[in-house]
Amino acid sequence: MPQQEAVGVIQTLGFPSILAAADAMVKGGRVTIVFFDKAESGQFMVVIRGGISEVKPAMEDGLAAAENTFGGKVMTHYIVPNPPDNIVAVLPIEYSDKVAEFRS
Repeated sequence: MPQQEAVGVIQTLGFPSILAAADAMVKGGRVTIVFFDKAESGQFMVVIRGGISEVKPAMEDGLAAAENTFGGKVMTHYIVPNPPDNIVAVLPIEYSDKVAEFRS
């Protein structure tokens, strides 16, 4: 049986804090960044995927790093354990060829 996966999303105010969050997340768990984009009004978001047991500590590390970045502010965050196939197919959270070499 394949390992169940989760999706984690962090949205911050300002680029330095999302960069710090992304760095901390990939160092804090066996996760892969699958999406990054500007959100709105100077906000940025990053999305990770990985095993459920890896996403939670990676998110905790990312949230702490974002909050500890000068001027950083976490606007929102969320973890979706074991997203259904229809969500993965529609939202930009699928593993792509672009991130395949970094997949944990």
